Amino acid sequence: MEKVQFSELNLSPEILRAVEDMGFEEATVIQTQSIPLVMAGKDVTGHSQTGTGKTAAFGIPAIERTDKQNPAVQTLVLCPTRELAVQASEELRRYAKYKPGIRILPIYGGQPIERQIRELKKGVHIVIGTPGRVMDHMRRRTLRVGEVRLMVLDEADEMLNMGFRDDVETILKDIPTDRQTILFSATMSKEILALTRKYQKDPQLIKVVHKQLTVPLIEQYYYEVPRSKKDKALSRLIDMYNPKLSLVFCNTKRRVDEVAGNLQAMGYSADALHGDMSQAARDRVMNAFRNGTVDVLVATDVAARGIDVEDIEAVFNYDVPQDEEYYVHRIGRTGRAGRTGRAHTFVSGRKEIYALKNIRRYTSAGITRQQVPTLSDVEETKTYMIAEDIKRILDEGDVGRYTKVVDQLMEDEYTSVDIASALLKMILGRDQEDSSDQDVFDGPMGEAGMARLFMNVGRRDGVRPGDIVGSIAGETGIHGKLIGTIDVYDKYTFVEVPQDHAREVLHAMKDVKIRGRRTNIQPARAKRS
Repeated sequence: MEKVQFSELNLSPEILRAVEDMGFEEATVIQTQSIPLVMAGKDVTGHSQTGTGKTAAFGIPAIERTDKQNPAVQTLVLCPTRELAVQASEELRRYAKYKPGIRILPIYGGQPIERQIRELKKGVHIVIGTPGRVMDHMRRRTLRVGEVRLMVLDEADEMLNMGFRDDVETILKDIPTDRQTILFSATMSKEILALTRKYQKDPQLIKVVHKQLTVPLIEQYYYEVPRSKKDKALSRLIDMYNPKLSLVFCNTKRRVDEVAGNLQAMGYSADALHGDMSQAARDRVMNAFRNGTVDVLVATDVAARGIDVEDIEAVFNYDVPQDEEYYVHRIGRTGRAGRTGRAHTFVSGRKEIYALKNIRRYTSAGITRQQVPTLSDVEETKTYMIAEDIKRILDEGDVGRYTKVVDQLMEDEYTSVDIASALLKMILGRDQEDSSDQDVFDGPMGEAGMARLFMNVGRRDGVRPGDIVGSIAGETGIHGKLIGTIDVYDKYTFVEVPQDHAREVLHAMKDVKIRGRRTNIQPARAKRS
């Protein structure tokens, strides 16, 4: 079925105006098929992935059919996670922009229940919540569902995967039987089909064809990588493409923690996101990812539901997903809003190769085999990017104040070529791994027998080389004469210590204060361009 204009869906002028403000012209396939059926009061079962516009498919009809004169809850939406509930609530508010008086409230765990109770007492028309918190309010009778006419289960498969089946069924049993029930799910398992048979009346099935799910602007690649070399492959690809933001998907919470920790140890701004984390911790990580403080987010499939960040330029499947549809969910996080994106999948062993074949068959996707970039590839790309930046700066002009430094160096009989080459070497990282493209990395690299470490203190903190030597010697007992080159910059410092003492230094210097500033120390790596 082809997309249609929103104006062809018989929507009110207020909704059409809100849709226009949001920059949408055409409805998605799921919206085109769902909105007329939901508006007509039909039960609907929608089989569609995340990112196809399901929220509008049920949200717009919910808003259109709300009776503002009746303060009771008329629509109840269940979502598996707090992130999805908040996101859906915000989207519905945008659609209701020109329908003043319609009250929409997200309710979820992690937020003080008293605040939610106060809002519910004022009168709310549309409630969007997680199963546990909705049940809590129903038990307290602070959420009365006697007048609910539209019941929506969003991401139903994930609610079941997260163990909410009993909660969902308890809620459904308390909703009036003459209600309309809408269910959206990315997968159609036996459990989902059982729910539809039990709680829906002659549901209309809407299914988005799988081959339409793959966004054409996403370049898709796979790499045959031994499991022990996946971290190295990941770091090479991040350095090669230098994405603004990237998502790394793992199949287990334990793997998420391991990969995030390994990336942090290599100097990347990375963090983890999974279901075992507290809501406060998840909020902190997501806020850091959205504002760019964290540029590599490592997550499980369930935890990543509800992430809608436009600047994600790359998705890495560290593990091949266990379900073919999860592959589509994952790569759909990049290439949004007309942007291009890249999806990289690591494949280890025969089992994962077969799994990838199933994904290619399932999605009709062109997933191209590639080799992991060599160290020479990475360095060449960095050099090219720096050269382009230099050309841009020269074209912009305004470099006069820096020519004095160059003139002084040339007076010391250095040529302009020598000076430029030294600056490039400094930018690219003074201590590169061996250019023979070896795949064995034995630890932080510095001069022969030395490990190069990074510290987050510098000149602006009043730090001098002597402070670094004194602190390391005092905390570890290593003689100061064994400490190698120390480069102190404005905001950070590089220091070389004997390779066989590197782990001891990293452990002993953790959170040590230098000049009153708590330090972070970690193995250095080549600076990203």
